[in-house]
Formats: sequence, C-alpha cells, structure tokens
Amino acid sequence: MNAELQKKLIFLAEKYEVSSFCDSDPSQFLRWHSKLPATSYSTADVEVASFIAAMLSFGSRKQFIPKIQNILQLANQKSTISQWIKNQDYKNDFVPEPFQKSQNLEKKYYRFYSYNDFYDLFDELCEILNESETLGQYFCQKYQQNKNKHLCDIISESFPKSKIVSKGKNSANKRINMFLRWMVRDNSPVDLGLWTWFPKSELILPLDVHVMQESIKLGILPENSKASRKTAIILSEKMNLIFPGDPCKADFALFGVGVGEEEIQWQIWLFCQK
Repeated sequence: MNAELQKKLIFLAEKYEVSSFCDSDPSQFLRWHSKLPATSYSTADVEVASFIAAMLSFGSRKQFIPKIQNILQLANQKSTISQWIKNQDYKNDFVPEPFQKSQNLEKKYYRFYSYNDFYDLFDELCEILNESETLGQYFCQKYQQNKNKHLCDIISESFPKSKIVSKGKNSANKRINMFLRWMVRDNSPVDLGLWTWFPKSELILPLDVHVMQESIKLGILPENSKASRKTAIILSEKMNLIFPGDPCKADFALFGVGVGEEEIQWQIWLFCQK
C-alpha cells in the first residue's frame, strides 16, 4: 500500500470520526437514553439499545432508523429498554395492531423480519439479562471460558433461535462487528469503549458491500473479493498496518471514501503534503 493512500485513509478517519458522525448514523442510539429528560438509565440500557440498533442496521437508513426509534420509544413509555426486555413488556406493547385482541405476529415489522422474529430476539435478550446484569458481563464470562473463539462468534451463538442475529462462520457478520466496534473502541467521540476486557486490536471491520467495493477501488482488496469473514479479516489485517492496534478506526475512513469526493480532494492533497 503506497504512502499517499495511507495518508488519505488517515485523513478520512480523522475527518469522519467526530461526534457529528452520529447525527445520521445508527451510532446515534449509543447515547439514546442520555437525550431523554429525567431518565435514570444504566449500562445495561446502553448495551441493549445499541445491540437492537445494530441488529436492525441494514437497508436504507431512512427506513431502519425510524424502526429502531419506535422500539426504544415503546420501551421508554414503560421504563427503560433493559427493564422492558426483562419484564417482557414487549409482548403487550410491541404488536402490529395496538388495542386489538387478535394479533398477526407473522406480519413483517422490518423488511423480511416479522414481529415473531423480534419476539425471538427479545426472548433471548431476556434470558441473558436474567442470567447476568448486563450484556457485557454475560459475553465477558463466555469469552473468558473460550478464548479460542472470536467474540463475534460467541455473540452469534448466544442467539440460536433468532433469525435477526447473523449466523455462520463464513459470514462477515457486519452488524455484530459494528456492535463490537461501538462497545470496544475507546477514546472515540463515536464509539463507547465500555468493554475494556476485549482488545480493540482483535476487532474485525464491519464489512458490507459499500466498504468492500471502495476497498477494491482503492486496490486494498482484489477485484474478486466477496463480503465474507475471510475478506473482513484480510481487510482488518491490512488496516491494522495503518492504524496499529486499532484496525476498526479505518471504518470511518472507508465510509468517507466516495462521500463528497470532489469537495474534499483539495483538503486531502494538502494533508498529503505534510
């Protein structure tokens, strides 16, 4: 990788890893509770809200962000999101037709996922929260028991019934890895860094089609690359050379590639002269 490309990626990472990045990104839900007046919220609430947001973050932002907001608003009408899950209030509140006795839970809530699919996700979150105080405590214990497995796989296997949580060792598991970026990376105006027990150097980049295509255009990945676990690991290893010990910082840079390209070319050129 040439020096000019490395400087470009460093510039873009610094440009986009700012608090305003959250305004139109699903990472806005990491601090959802802090924006609510007179609300007492806990680490458990932050983690659960973030996990649900990550699991719904696919497709059009204009479509999935309101769906995430709706779930969190329903929960906050009763208590907080973690208590709403633990008390199984979703079985009364999260329904297709409020105030109707008969409910068709096979009706789709978002894209191809039905209300029943979300019940499976919420049920498994409920089981975890009844066993451990927080998601972090639960996954930390599982990780300590089996460090031969990547934390991404441990999380995936903790939701055997849920269709919403991605499965498969060949999958890029973009949404789980995005959630892990949020939880693990510290010293960031975007990511929270709550899980200090997992090294950020071992994070895998959240790989989606956009990130992969931009990486191919830049010559970082070969043209025949597929959005798979193997590709995500290869990309993460290459980004670790540019951002030592923090490969997922590159997520902001790869997001920025192609966004307002003409507008920032002059800024990049100036930065590369340093």
